[in-house]
Amino acid sequence: MPQWTVAAQEVGTRLDKYLAAPDRAGSRARAATALERGKVFVNDREMTMADAPARVAAGDVVRFWEDRPGTAKKRSSLGADRDLPVVYEDDALIVLNKPAGLLAVPLPLQRRNDARSVFEDLKIYLSRRGRRRPFVVHRIDRDTSGLVLFAKTEPAQLMLKEQFKRHEPERIYQAVVYGHPSPTTGTWHDHLVWDLKALIQKETSPRDPRGKEAISHYRVIEQLAGAALIEVALVTGKRNQIRIQARLRGHTLVGEVRYIYGPDELRPIAFPRQALHARRLTFRHPADDRDMAFDLPLPDDMSELVARLRR
Repeated sequence: MPQWTVAAQEVGTRLDKYLAAPDRAGSRARAATALERGKVFVNDREMTMADAPARVAAGDVVRFWEDRPGTAKKRSSLGADRDLPVVYEDDALIVLNKPAGLLAVPLPLQRRNDARSVFEDLKIYLSRRGRRRPFVVHRIDRDTSGLVLFAKTEPAQLMLKEQFKRHEPERIYQAVVYGHPSPTTGTWHDHLVWDLKALIQKETSPRDPRGKEAISHYRVIEQLAGAALIEVALVTGKRNQIRIQARLRGHTLVGEVRYIYGPDELRPIAFPRQALHARRLTFRHPADDRDMAFDLPLPDDMSELVARLRR
């Protein structure tokens, strides 16, 4: 079992980045897989994917149990309750900070591939407290990070979903896109249709009976080298909405792999996922109607991307 002791010059490094060094796992992807499969230990404590952002400290002993029995498949359970990225919790609901790379909810049966989801992790978390399964209110894409809301009871779910149907909650995202959108503030208004074969959104005519209206407000936060950091407020909430609407205007998200066409495949900025983060979420509490508001800063990978593009 290979092991390493954290040196002074590596103090404060993210665990996944520390593991990704050439003489260890060799890449962020392999580091993530090792964390998912329970192969990584720090000071003899098993680490999970939720520990990827944790910072290593001087003298930490990091072990990589490459051939650990029973780790051939991705792990779907939590090593400890604190591994669930809880932002807020009460008797009616729970707000999570979903890491990029995890599904919000499991894939449909015909598309299952053993991929981990925060829904399944939350089921385990709640079962340990004698509660029933969680109830889905909304979802965000697998490779999008940030705020996602679940209900703990069916009545709370119904009340929250009604708010989302009426487009009442504020849902604000930050994204890094290619180019510099002009004007620097505006509204994207499209009609989209979900392609069941390709599993992507496509633009369609307003006269298409299958089409659904998609509306977003955007503003440029900062212009970068060949790209821009933007903020997008959803009015509607269609699947992959920001990703397709940005692409339709020639401002594909950095790291995008599905909504790319032709020359977009040669995009020069390396990033392992679409650079999209669910930053702000507001809604009314289903029990007493009080205003609830949550904000999350950019995750480390997107912060590092922005800093790199500033230079």
